[in-house]
Amino acid sequence: MDEMILRIPEQYPMTDDELFALCAANKELRIERDENGQLIIMSPAGGITGNLNFRLTTIFGQRAEQNSHLGYGFNSATGLRDKSMRSPDVSWVSKEKWEAIALEDQEKFAPVCPDFVIELRSKWDSLSQLKSKMEKWISNGCLLGWLIDPLDKKVYIYTPKSTTELSGFSTILKGGDILPGFEIDLSRLN
Repeated sequence: MDEMILRIPEQYPMTDDELFALCAANKELRIERDENGQLIIMSPAGGITGNLNFRLTTIFGQRAEQNSHLGYGFNSATGLRDKSMRSPDVSWVSKEKWEAIALEDQEKFAPVCPDFVIELRSKWDSLSQLKSKMEKWISNGCLLGWLIDPLDKKVYIYTPKSTTELSGFSTILKGGDILPGFEIDLSRLN
């Protein structure tokens, strides 16, 4: 099952506050908004992907905690926005960027594009839709993105300059200049 698009008439755009209220009233749904104002309702990830996401978030969370002086890590419950409102599985925002946002904006859908994102493909996700989402993160200012596909055992690494595809889960991914010292051994997700 792919994501479902809920079409919002152009003459009745939903404000960020209205979208936040809708999401808060429907916590059981995974809702995002695309750059055209259309709502995207996604299937639950399921148990296998939920466990992989938990492991991935735990690994990343340990790194984020050790380097909290550099920035902030977020999980998939966090909506980050530009014209759209998206919720990557894992994201990182530099301390400077995050602290420049007003507290009231931090409490809702923060108007910031993460410096780093990870999307984890579930059985129910369309690979082409996830690739498009990753390209939008990069075009909005994200510096590094990993699309991890446990179904096909592939990883797509996105930067402003290129996209690289790696096969197999014997790879160690590195955060490079964006997340110095951060590594994830993909075999931990097998």
